[in-house]
Amino acid sequence: MGLYNGRKLKKRRQKYRWSDKNYKRRNLNLKQKSDPLEGSPQARGIVLEKRIIEAKQPNSALRKCVRVQLIKNGKHLTAFVPGDGAIEQIDEHDEVIIEGIGGADGGPKGDIPTVRFQVSKVNGVSLKELVAGRKQKPTR
Repeated sequence: MGLYNGRKLKKRRQKYRWSDKNYKRRNLNLKQKSDPLEGSPQARGIVLEKRIIEAKQPNSALRKCVRVQLIKNGKHLTAFVPGDGAIEQIDEHDEVIIEGIGGADGGPKGDIPTVRFQVSKVNGVSLKELVAGRKQKPTR
């Protein structure tokens, strides 16, 4: 730690920053690489199937979800369908808009394991409006 040791200290600090998980993920762009939406807030997809997922302990419920194939990259993901009876408004081969569900660090929210996305629109119409009965789903 002498008078002319600045360069060495700086290089060593740079080297050891790579052991910080957040620094490494940020610099290698791992979030964008692993994110099916590729960094965008929303994405369009086609519904492949409806499925039911059991809630994690201590809750006991059957959460209604859909399996979606994204249009922009063909990746498959599971999205939660929020709202009472909302799953009835969605059919297979419908076009839906998917958005993040808002869990910590982009992860799952609440008691739905591995589900990080939710449906916001069906065939261009807001899912909330469909559930409330204020709008009709267009036939395609």
